[in-house]
Amino acid sequence: MRGLIVRILITAVALWLASAIVPGMIIHGVGTMLVAALLLGIVNAVVRPLVVVLTLPLTVVTLGLFLFVVNAAMLALVASLLDGFQLAGFWSAVFGALFVGLFAWIGSAFVGDEGRWEVMVVRQRG
Repeated sequence: MRGLIVRILITAVALWLASAIVPGMIIHGVGTMLVAALLLGIVNAVVRPLVVVLTLPLTVVTLGLFLFVVNAAMLALVASLLDGFQLAGFWSAVFGALFVGLFAWIGSAFVGDEGRWEVMVVRQRG
């Protein structure tokens, strides 16, 4: 449970950073940001796998680049469900999804399954 809360907070920070960088991506308030992070996690866990399977031929033809469009669509879906979350258009959704994914990936790389910070120590045999 703790790991889930930490990941939602990481995604919320990633949304905040993306809204600061991407023009046309606006999030009003911390509450909206936290709800958007939770909804984005639910949408990515439930809707995104189905969409990825349905668009698999197009993804193969575009050598995987269509997944950027799928990620943008998931972010746009979350934005359409929340009043305080706005995207100006397609490119705002694409760049917003790119930055949110990148920031959340970097943040989650340091968190273990139980929500603890992990540090890897490498020792060289001498």
